[in-house]
Amino acid sequence: MSSNSHLSKRRRSVPVKVGGVEIGGDAPIVVQSMTNTDTADAEGTAAQIAALARAGSELVRITVDREEAARAVPRIRDLLEKEGIDVPLVGDFHYIGHTLLTKYPECATALAKYRINPGNVGHRQKRDSQFSTMIEVALKNDRPVRIGVNWGSLDQELLAGLMDENALLKEPKDIAHVTRDALVVSALDSAARAEELGMGRDKIILSCKVSAVQDLIEVYRDLGDKSDYALHLGLTEAGMGSKGIVASTAALAILLQEGIGDTIRISLTPEPGGDRTREVIVGQEILQTMGLRSFVPLVTACPGCGRTTSTVFQDLASKIQARVREKMPEWGKTFVGVEDMNLAVMGCIVNGPGESKHADIGISLPGTGEEPAAPVFIDGKKVLTLRGAKIAEEFYKIVDDYVESRYQRRS
Repeated sequence: MSSNSHLSKRRRSVPVKVGGVEIGGDAPIVVQSMTNTDTADAEGTAAQIAALARAGSELVRITVDREEAARAVPRIRDLLEKEGIDVPLVGDFHYIGHTLLTKYPECATALAKYRINPGNVGHRQKRDSQFSTMIEVALKNDRPVRIGVNWGSLDQELLAGLMDENALLKEPKDIAHVTRDALVVSALDSAARAEELGMGRDKIILSCKVSAVQDLIEVYRDLGDKSDYALHLGLTEAGMGSKGIVASTAALAILLQEGIGDTIRISLTPEPGGDRTREVIVGQEILQTMGLRSFVPLVTACPGCGRTTSTVFQDLASKIQARVREKMPEWGKTFVGVEDMNLAVMGCIVNGPGESKHADIGISLPGTGEEPAAPVFIDGKKVLTLRGAKIAEEFYKIVDDYVESRYQRRS
C-alpha cells in the first residue's frame, strides 16, 4: 500500500478483542454489517450472515429483540460453523436485553459482543439495574460491549436536564449543540458506570450515531477528544442508493482522515430486492480509496465522453470489477498482497495509455474513430495488443497469469 503520510495520525484507542477480531489500538479499521432478516428464522439469518461474511464483513450484528430470536442464536452459530464461517456475531439488544441475556445463557455465550443502547435500557430506577444486569452477563461470559447511543432513542431525561442547564447560561447553546452534548454525555456516563461494575476499558466500544453529516462529525470529534475508548463509526439511517453512499462517505471520510474511528458500518437502505452485501462493499471501498486498507484489486475506469461512444470499455470495466471480487476469496487464500493490485480499463487514446501505464495491468480500448485495437500494459510497459470479439476473455487470462507470476504463494 502507498504511503499514508497525508493522513492525520490515528487517534490512539484502547484495543478491544471481539471473537478473533481486534478493534482499536494498532489494528486495521474493521468493517462490519447487520442483518435485516428475522433472527428467529435461523436458516435465513445464517444464510445472510454467510453472504455478508463472504463479502468481507468482519463482524455481523443481529437483532435479538424477543425470546424466539434469543433461542435462535445458538442455532445460527451452529449453522455457520458447519459452513466453516467463524465471523463474530454481535447481539443488538433494546428494551429487554437484560431479560433475554439472563433467561437464555446459550444465546449470551453464542454472541461475541453485546450492543447496549443507554436510551432504552430502562427508565428511572430500573435503568441502572437493567444496565448493570447486562454488564454483569458480559463480565460473566468475558464479552465486550458496545455502548451505542442513537439520537433517535436518546435518553429524554438526560436531554431535558441538559436543556434546563443550558437555559440558565448567559449565552445558551442552540438545541442541536445541546443534543450533541447529550449523546456524548450518555455514552461516557454509561461507560464509566460499566467500569464501576468491573468492566475494563479493553471491553468497551462506544458509538454516538446521528443521521446528519455535520452533526456526526462534531459528535465524534468531541467523543474522540474526551476518551480513549475504541469508537464505532456510522451514519445512522443514511438512506437508499447514492444518497446513502454519498452521505456516509462524506461523514466517515472526514473523521477517518482525522484519525478518528476503529470500526465502521455503512447503514444503507437496500433497494427493493437489493443485495445486503452492498453496505460491506461500500465500507471497504471507502477505506481502500482513502489508502487505509486493501481488500480487493481496484479497477480504474474513465467516465466516458464524446470520444467513447462505444460502450465496450464500460462493459469490460464492469465485468473485470465483478470478476476480481469473485476471484478475491480464492486469491486471498493463495497469494500474498494480491489485494493491492491495480487494474485500469480505459476508453480512448487521450488518457488510456497513460492511466494504463500507471496500473499494474491496464488496457486502453479504442475510442470513436480509433483503430479497433486495445494495447495492454503490464507494469508500465506495453506488452501486446488485443483485437477481435474475445478481448474480455483474453484480458481475464492476462490478469490470472499476472497474479500467478507476480504474487508469492502463501506457505
